[in-house]
Amino acid sequence: MAHMETTSQPQKIQTQGIDLPKLGLGTYRLQGDSCLVAVESALALGYRHIDTAEMYGNEEAVGAAIAAAGLPRRELHITTKVWNENLEPDAIRCSFDASLKKLQLDYVDLYLVHWPAPKMDLPAIFDTLGRLKEQKLVRAIGVCNFNVALLRQVIEQIGAPIACNQIEYHVLLDQTAVRDYLRPRGIPVTAYCPLAQGRLAEHPQLTAIARKHDATPAQVALKWLLDQDGVAAIPKSSRREGQQANLDAWKINLDDADRQVIAGLPKNQRFVNPGFAPAWD
Repeated sequence: MAHMETTSQPQKIQTQGIDLPKLGLGTYRLQGDSCLVAVESALALGYRHIDTAEMYGNEEAVGAAIAAAGLPRRELHITTKVWNENLEPDAIRCSFDASLKKLQLDYVDLYLVHWPAPKMDLPAIFDTLGRLKEQKLVRAIGVCNFNVALLRQVIEQIGAPIACNQIEYHVLLDQTAVRDYLRPRGIPVTAYCPLAQGRLAEHPQLTAIARKHDATPAQVALKWLLDQDGVAAIPKSSRREGQQANLDAWKINLDDADRQVIAGLPKNQRFVNPGFAPAWD
C-alpha cells in the first residue's frame, strides 16, 4: 500500500494493572466451528485480544481455539461478560464459573457487566466482581453500555476500579460525553461495532479518504478510532482476509484534513439499542 507507513501509536492501553491491546477480535454472532476457525486465524495473525461473552454462546469455541493455539497465557488478553439477567451475586458467580470452564482458562483478563439492568443492585454487583478479582480469577473488571449517570454511580459512589467501558463507537456515532467523563479518570473505552456493522463501504467521504491512502473506508474508520488516546476497538471478522485488513489499518497515517472531514460527519447513528438500553442522553 503506497501511502501507508508504520504508526508510532502505542498498541496497548495500561488500565487497572492490565495491558489492553488496542486492537482485538470481536466474536459476536460467531458460532461453533466458524468461531473456532476465526479465533484460530486471528491468533495466528498476531491478535492477542479476544472478546467474547456468555450471551454470545461461543465461549467453548473461543476456549478451544485458545487451547489449540498453544500460546503462553500471559501473552493473551481475554475478555468475557456476564449477561444482564444474571446480575444477582450468586448468579454472577455461577455465570462466571461456567464461562471460565467453557474458556478452559484459570482466569480471565477482563470481566464486564454486559448491559445495565433495571433495578440492579450496583454495590452488590461490584462487591461480587471485586471478590473475583481478589481471588485472582479475573485480573480486572469493567462495564459495557454504561452511560455517564451510571458511570458516576459506579466510579464516584461505589469506588469500583473500572478498567474500561465497552460501548458502541464509530465514525457515525458521537461518544464525546462518555469519553470526556472517563478520560480524566484514566479509564479507556473499548469500541464495539467499530465499523458500523459494515455500513461504511460505500460512504462517500470515507471512500475519498481511503482512496488517498490506498486503503478501504473500513480501514480509515478503524484507524480513526485507534489514533485516539484511551480507545481500543474490537472489530468482528470471521475471515482471515478481513482480520489482516483490520491489522493493516495500523499503517494508515490520517492527516488533519482527514480528521476534519470525519469530524464533520453526522454522528447520530446507533445500531445497537435493545429495549433495556439505558437512556443515552
